[in-house]
Amino acid sequence: MINALIIDDEPKARNVLHHYLVNLMQEEIDIRHADSVDDALALIEIFKADIVFLDVEMPYRNGFEFLIERTNPEYDIIFTTAYNQYAIQAIRFSALDYLLKPVDPDELAAAIQRHLDKAVDKVKEKLKERKGKEPKHQLYDNLIQNVQKKDIKDFRLAVPSSEGVFFFTLDEIMRLEADKNYTSIHLVGKRPFVSSKTLKHYDDMLGEFNFIRTHKSHLVNSVFIKQVTHNNQYVLLSDGTQVEVSRRKREEVQQQLNLRKAIV
Repeated sequence: MINALIIDDEPKARNVLHHYLVNLMQEEIDIRHADSVDDALALIEIFKADIVFLDVEMPYRNGFEFLIERTNPEYDIIFTTAYNQYAIQAIRFSALDYLLKPVDPDELAAAIQRHLDKAVDKVKEKLKERKGKEPKHQLYDNLIQNVQKKDIKDFRLAVPSSEGVFFFTLDEIMRLEADKNYTSIHLVGKRPFVSSKTLKHYDDMLGEFNFIRTHKSHLVNSVFIKQVTHNNQYVLLSDGTQVEVSRRKREEVQQQLNLRKAIV
């Protein structure tokens, strides 16, 4: 049995999500609804939810305020939102799940599967439990901090690794390098470490923040580029590192650097 709570002020959105859940789940599911943060806070005290579908934009109090009230949730949260770049970036930077409205059944199925995979690993996680807050709670804390920032550029990026979850501002990240299905992240004045996310994951997220994909294996924070070699085969970074520029990326890299110079 899985207990699911849908928090959304729109009846149609709740009913559509309810319908999808009933038809997608292969095991028994108990679904409850709440149409406001206050109702959800009261219901969550008596309904032991395994997974919460939390609408971001609601009148009076939004989904993030629910999260502030429930600082250490034992359930998984999947955010649901209409297109809101600020909210989406805050969620993505905290390595948390979200679904865009109208909800796509395939994306919902994938999100449910991620939840089920986590449930299978819960026993293992408890055996490895460390002192302090669990990684999931650290991600929620980071999200709350992010949404309170005035500028997306000030968000902290959650970086999961085999050693735990680390948090960095964008100006700490010099470059990222593909390492098969992992990513080696090189930081200013710190040792590099390996993230469990792919380079494509970071490219999709950081492209709008002056990070340039110079090569299929390299993503560079353009702030640290000092010069491009005369033949455009490499970019030279402020720490002396040379990063390869692929042939098909050379024109794009030069255009982006010229644009940055023009803005500055």
